[in-house]
Amino acid sequence: MNFLAHIYLSGDNQKLMVGNFMGDFVKGSSFDHYDDLLVKGIWLHRAIDEYTDQHEVVHKSKDRLRAKYRHYSGVIVDVFYDHFLAKNWSDYHTTDLLTFTQNAYSILSNFKNIMPAKAQYVLPYMMDGNWLYHYAKTEGIHRSLSGMARRTKFNSKMDEAVNDLNDHYTEFESEFKLFFEDLKEFCSDWIAKELA
Repeated sequence: MNFLAHIYLSGDNQKLMVGNFMGDFVKGSSFDHYDDLLVKGIWLHRAIDEYTDQHEVVHKSKDRLRAKYRHYSGVIVDVFYDHFLAKNWSDYHTTDLLTFTQNAYSILSNFKNIMPAKAQYVLPYMMDGNWLYHYAKTEGIHRSLSGMARRTKFNSKMDEAVNDLNDHYTEFESEFKLFFEDLKEFCSDWIAKELA
C-alpha cells in the first residue's frame, strides 16, 4: 500500500499515523530513540507491507503486470490501490477526502522535525502537490508513477503503467475492494492488540 492507505489504516492515533508514514524512510531496526507510539507506527507500516505482499488477491494484481514491469509490479499495484481508496473514499471514511488529507498534512508537519531526512524532504512536495487527494484521479496516479520512474536506476517503465490501469480498470478495482476489507480487519486487530 502507498501513503494514503498507510495514513488511513492508522486510525485516529496521530503518533501511530506519523510512525506509519515514516515507515518507508526508516531502515533497519534501530529506531528506539523515537516515542513508543511512533515506533509502533513504524512496525504497523511493516506489518501492512508484509500482509499485503503475502495476500493472494494482491498476487493476482501483480501477476497482471509482472511480465512488463517485473519487480516494480508491486510498487505499481500499491499506487493503483491508493487510487481506488481515494476514488471510493466515501465508502471508507465519513470525512471527505480533501479535509482528511489537509488534516493529515497538518499532523505530519507538526512532527516533521523528528522525521528522517528523506521524509522531511518528501513531505513538502507531497503537500504542495496534494498527492493524497490527487490519487483519486488517474492523472494523479500517472504523475506519481512518472516521478517514481525518473528516480529508478533502470528503465522501470512505470510511467506507462496508467495504460495498464485503464486497460484492466474493473479487475484492479474489484481486487482492491476484496483485499482492502481483509487489510482493514488485519490492521484493526493489530492496533487493538498493540495498544491494549
